This record gives sequence, structure tokens and C-alpha cells, in this order.
Amino acid sequence: MHATAAPLASSWGWAPDPSPKRSPPCLILSKQVKHELSYLAWPGKEWVEPRTAEGGAPMYDALIVGAGQCGLAIAHGLMREKVTNVICLDENEPGKEGPWVTYARMVTLRTPKHLTGLEYGNPNLTFQAYYEARFGQEAWAKLDKIPKEMWMQYLQWYHEVLEIPVQNSTRVQLIEPLDAASAEAGFRVTVARCGERQVMHARKVVLATGIQGGGEWHVPQFVKDAVPRQLYAHTSEAIDFAALKGKRVAILGGGASAFDNAQFALGQGVGEVHLFVRREQLPKINPIRFMEFSGFLKHFADLDDTTKYAGIDFFMSYNQPPTNDTFNRAAAFPNFTLHLGSAWQTLTPTADGQQVRIISAKGNEGLFDFLIVSTGLLTDARLRPELGACADQIATWGDSFQAPPGMQRNQLIDDHPYLGPSFEFREKQPGAAPYLSGIYAFNYSALVSMGLSASALSGSKYALPKVVGGITRSLFLEDSPRILSAYLSYREEEFVGVWPRPATSALKAALKGSPNQLPPLPPNAKAAAAEAPQVFKTPSLTRMYVSTPPQ
Repeated sequence: MHATAAPLASSWGWAPDPSPKRSPPCLILSKQVKHELSYLAWPGKEWVEPRTAEGGAPMYDALIVGAGQCGLAIAHGLMREKVTNVICLDENEPGKEGPWVTYARMVTLRTPKHLTGLEYGNPNLTFQAYYEARFGQEAWAKLDKIPKEMWMQYLQWYHEVLEIPVQNSTRVQLIEPLDAASAEAGFRVTVARCGERQVMHARKVVLATGIQGGGEWHVPQFVKDAVPRQLYAHTSEAIDFAALKGKRVAILGGGASAFDNAQFALGQGVGEVHLFVRREQLPKINPIRFMEFSGFLKHFADLDDTTKYAGIDFFMSYNQPPTNDTFNRAAAFPNFTLHLGSAWQTLTPTADGQQVRIISAKGNEGLFDFLIVSTGLLTDARLRPELGACADQIATWGDSFQAPPGMQRNQLIDDHPYLGPSFEFREKQPGAAPYLSGIYAFNYSALVSMGLSASALSGSKYALPKVVGGITRSLFLEDSPRILSAYLSYREEEFVGVWPRPATSALKAALKGSPNQLPPLPPNAKAAAAEAPQVFKTPSLTRMYVSTPPQ
């Protein structure tokens, strides 16, 4: 039932414009954005000196893994700061970066439509400006949430108008330090592009790798052990729903993604969907809605470790419930059934290997043709192949946080990386792996250290400047010996004034023979002077004072 990742059709009938970037309103908006960016271009000097790596190979100042919304925005932020030798690598084909037209099966984004952050304060670079350019202000006023296909089109426009360098169909396989004992040497990045192995080099590496970028999507071991691989898939995988038409499908999980897949499957003609939830009740509270104010989004990272730990433990206890519209859309299908308090207890394939018999914790029993697992993800750097050379040296919350007496540990939190203030990795043993400060984890694994930030659109407005500023700071400090040497040697003359002023020929003639005698005043000059303000110069001061003669 697995299929290659292909763009998902809209499940509510909206047909995306095949070439929205080329429509006249978007072309006008693009021109306006470029014009406005020219106003903000100062200082315009590129200041990072190019470096080379092994054998004179070129070295990027920043290599960004991922060309979705975060990767593009980080590249734009660096380019604004005149760090232009950057590149985004993405394993997907052009137009399929991120989840929006592949495995994201919701109808709309879950975040409020007014979200900002990617635009760095430029109003015409916001999604609202893009939407209004295409459909008008009245359509924007009527819009509830952003259709996911529309968001993908916006990101494509954003990519094009900002001329961000992206290399697609490139999977990063391994990131290695050029010198493990140095924080400044840079990295060797092995990639696979179109089936061929290549080696790239970069001073800094940013992991803009999304929700799963700090670990992997999680399938419970008992599912892997009991069910033939062709009979189940995780929600993050491509699924051939056409082959499931008229079939019975079971979904495990009670979060937003589970209901996204339920309503999508039913909309594609699946015969029945049974959704099994471990909890007795669906969560009703969404902590994210409380967190969405500037103080919390901007300064969660400034809290002490104990408060951060407790805050994320609370967050994980609720997680994110389905949106009301997604739940209602799924529940409206007569062939949808919700089983609460019904974790899967027993999974048994049939003798012919075509179906799976499920017995739930409440004793419910049924035969199903396909299983969809919506059990979230695990965060653990050791699960990331590209971090195979360094994962064991990365500090985690389990290593670094000393819980106060009576505080219960949470293994899910403990496995998260213990990041620095700019999303950089920290070393587990001080001095053992200084190079780790050159790798920035701008993905969901930053949640515990930085709050809603990377991979959470709500926090991008405050998170993006932190990672961009961290990279530029590090580059500047590393280059400071060269920069300061050039500064101390700076001798370019700017002032061209001459004193004493060159005398005119008339003045020279008047002073001839009596260099200390001024030429005589012209007629009525004395009368004119009596009417003008007087200038007095005191012998002891160099200031000039102006006064008006008494009347």
C-alpha cells in the first residue's frame, strides 16, 4: 500500500493555480518586494572572506539542510546580513519541499492565518500580502485558516522572489568535522545527489529538517514485530489510498495527525475508518494557544532549566488535539468510528497475510485491511544517520539538567539536545568536541531548550533572528583577527578640505606689500555691519558667540 510521494489532491475541491508565481498580481508584488528590499540593503558590503577546504575545495559559509519554510527563511536572514555564500539542500524534488503536498493530510494549517516571521518585518513579504495580491482583501477577510497547498505556493513564491540558492534531490548522508579539536575548521558534508555521492564543505551547518529532524517518526515495536510491512504505514509515509478504496482501515493515535489521516482517507473512498485512542477522552486543551504571545515566544529560551523542563513536561502531557474542523470533518462520515480507551492489545495477521485482526484494551475485535500508525516521533540525535559521526558527543537534557529533589524525570525530554542560545549543539564533555558549536539544530528537537521555535510557525518571528544572529556572530568572531588587522591598517582618506584656504587673485593683490593689513571696506559696508548681528571672539575661548546689537 506504499506509494511514491506525490502531490496530494485537495480534499475539499479547491484547485491550486498551476503557476501562481507568474500571475500579474504576484509579479507586481514581487517587484514591490524587491524594491523595498533595496531600501533595507544598507550596509551592503559582503564581509565574510571566502575560504577553501581540503585540496582547495570551495567552502560555504553556511550549508542549510532543508529547503522548507525554515531553511528558506534562515538563508534569507543570512543574505540580509550580507552572508551570501550559502546554500540550502533538500532531498525532495522542486516544489515538494516540506510536508505540505506530500504526507501532510490536513486541509489547512493549524496555526492562525495572521502568523508572521518569515518576512523579517517586510509587510509585502507576508502570506497575507501574497494572498491579497491573488484574491483580494475581501477574500482574506473571509479566510479562516491557510489551505496547505496555498501555503506551499507561497513558499515557492518566497523562494523565487528572494533568489535563495537551493539544490534539490540531495540527501545529506554524513556531517563530519574537518578538525574535531577546532570550533572553527568547518565540516565535510557527504551527500547523495541523483544517486551519486558528493562531498561538500561548509563553515557552519544548519539542520532545518522539520518535525522529525531531531530523531525519527515512531512506530511501536509491537506493531513492527506483529504486522507484515506491507499492511501498515506511519502517517509520515506515502500511502496508496486508491488501493484502499472500499477497504477497512484502522488508525492508532488520538492527535491531530490521526484525524487528518482519517478524514483524508474517507474523502478518498476508503470503506471504513476506525480510529483507536489510548486515552479515555480526547485532549481538549491546546497549550500552544496560550504560548502564542510575544513575551512567551521570545523569552521562553531565557527561563532557567527547571522552569523549562516543567513547562515542556506540561506541554507533552496534553500535546496538540485535533482542530475542531478536522474532527468534525472526520466525524461527519457515517463510516467513521472512534474507539476511546482502546489501545491495541493484540495484533494477529490472518493466515493468508492479507488482513490483521485487532483486539483492543476494551476487548473490541475486528479485521482490517490496512493499519495507519499516528504515534508521533522520538527525538534522539543517535537516530539521525547524518549525525552518526558526532551524536554520542552531543549534550542532552538528560546529561546536563540536574533535577531538583522530588521532580520526576521525563525520558522524552531527557533525550532532547541541550542547545546553546542560538540553537547550536553543546558538547557532552567540555573540551571534547568544540566543533559541535558550528552545527545548529533548527528543528523540532529545539523544543525543550528554545520553546516554540524551529518547525513551529508560531515562534518563527523570534526564533529566526536568534539562529541567524548566532551564525553571523560566530563567523565574525572567527574572522575578527583578519578584520581587526585590516581595521588597524585602514588609511583611506575621506576628508579632502584644505586650510589655509587658497587665496583668490584679488585678495593676493590687496595684501601685496602689507601681509597683515586687510583690504579697505567697500562703501556703505559700515552701515550694513551696524544692522547685522555681531560676532565676538573672546581671547580665552574658541567658541564664537552671536548677538544682535541693542536697539
